[in-house]
Amino acid sequence: MRISFTFGADVRAMQGKGASRRLRHTGKVPAILYGAQKDAQALILDQQNLLTMIGDERFYSSIVQLKIGKSTQEAIVKDVQMHPAKNLVVHVDLQRVLENETIRIRLPIHFKGASVSPGVKSEGGVVSHMRADVEVSCLPKDLPEFLELDMSGMALNDTKFMADIPLPAGVAIPELTQRNAPVASIHAPRAEEPEPVAAEAAVVPVEGAAPAATGAPGAPGAAPPVGAAAAPAAGDAKKGEEKKEGAPAKKDAAPAKKEGGKK
Repeated sequence: MRISFTFGADVRAMQGKGASRRLRHTGKVPAILYGAQKDAQALILDQQNLLTMIGDERFYSSIVQLKIGKSTQEAIVKDVQMHPAKNLVVHVDLQRVLENETIRIRLPIHFKGASVSPGVKSEGGVVSHMRADVEVSCLPKDLPEFLELDMSGMALNDTKFMADIPLPAGVAIPELTQRNAPVASIHAPRAEEPEPVAAEAAVVPVEGAAPAATGAPGAPGAAPPVGAAAAPAAGDAKKGEEKKEGAPAKKDAAPAKKEGGKK
């Protein structure tokens, strides 16, 4: 059985939200250990010790050893809950491991050879990863650190599925009994979309051309506002001018001179 990490743990007597909150204030992390047909056991882990391990992907895909007092217990990490805003571990779930009992654990997938594949190197394709890890089942002695998928022979529009992942002896993927999901593919890059054309193209003014009617009040060709008196027609205006010209002058006319001499 390959052991990747070893760290200490203390038995936690007090449980509940209040007790867990007090533990976190002192730099400790509440944890739970279950499995192997035994009762669940509440534990206390060290915050700083955990922070040095959770950044390693092997922490989630390997067997760890817990030192609880004078005894040791092999386990796998099932879940690590992080604080939503701080780099702090809130809670850890651990499952006991027995040598003769099959375990189920998620392993990372390492992709290799994509940059030298014909689909990328010669045909200008782009790699897409649909899966970063996969759950496997095996005995603890057969547990690998990761699974590796070779993409060096892939051409454009090729896809690798879960069944294409080479598995070591004694390792199986339970999900394959239900479906063979895609894992990685090489596809053509998306064509860049053209910039949207402006709804109204800019109009270049022409010398001597009359300005277009805009419909604004007072502009040529604009409709008169509602309620405004209509302007007189051109013919009516001309008749009115002729009528004024033909009318006799009232104030400027000189009085008539009487004829005849003295008697």
